[in-house]
Parts: sequence; C-alpha cells; structure tokens
Amino acid sequence: MHFSLLIEIALTLLLAATLVYCAILERRLSSLRKNQDGFKDTINELNQAIATAGASMRMLKTVASGAAETLDERLSRARNLSDELALLTNSGDRIAQRIERGAVAPQGARPNVLANRLDALKPAMGNVR
Repeated sequence: MHFSLLIEIALTLLLAATLVYCAILERRLSSLRKNQDGFKDTINELNQAIATAGASMRMLKTVASGAAETLDERLSRARNLSDELALLTNSGDRIAQRIERGAVAPQGARPNVLANRLDALKPAMGNVR
C-alpha cells in the first residue's frame, strides 16, 4: 500500500500543477480576448479613417479638376486678349508710321492736306487710351 500512496500523491501534485497551469492559461486567454476587442476597435477606427481619406481624395480630385478647367478658360481668354493686343499694337505702329510719313511732307505736298488728315485721325485717336 505504500507504493499506491506515493502514486496517488504524485497524481495529486500533478493535478494541482495542472490546475494552477489552467488558471494561469485562463488569465492569459481572457487578457488576449480583451486585447482582441481593443484590436477590433482599432481596426474599425482605421477603416473609418481610410473611408474618410478616400472621400477627401475624391473631393480634392473634383476640386482640382474644376480649378484646372477654370485655369484653362482663363488662359484661353488671356491668349485671345494677348493676340488682340498684339494686333492693336501693330495697327497702332502702322498708323504712327503713316502719321510720321505725313508729318515729314515732301516739298511739293500741301500743308492743308496734311492738316486734314490729322483732323480726321483725332476722333479715332480720342477713343484709344
């Protein structure tokens, strides 16, 4: 009987060790479950942040597209105005050259004709500023 008592004591010690190990394992598992819930919350927050960032990117792309269209329109108008201004400048240069040629009258030119030409140009020159 002495031998069976030793086996029962050994089994009791092993069962006690198993019980302690199970208690430790239960604490670790509950801690892991608690951390898992926190991890799920973190993942959900990250998903919401990604969705918000995606919406912001789409809105930014739309705004940038609208700004590009506005810029293209303004650039086109500016080019047209630049072309028109170049045309007016060239026309003004030609008129100035004609006036200079008329001011330096040849010896046979009549002064009245030159004065009449200048008088005819004054109304047109008054509108240009």
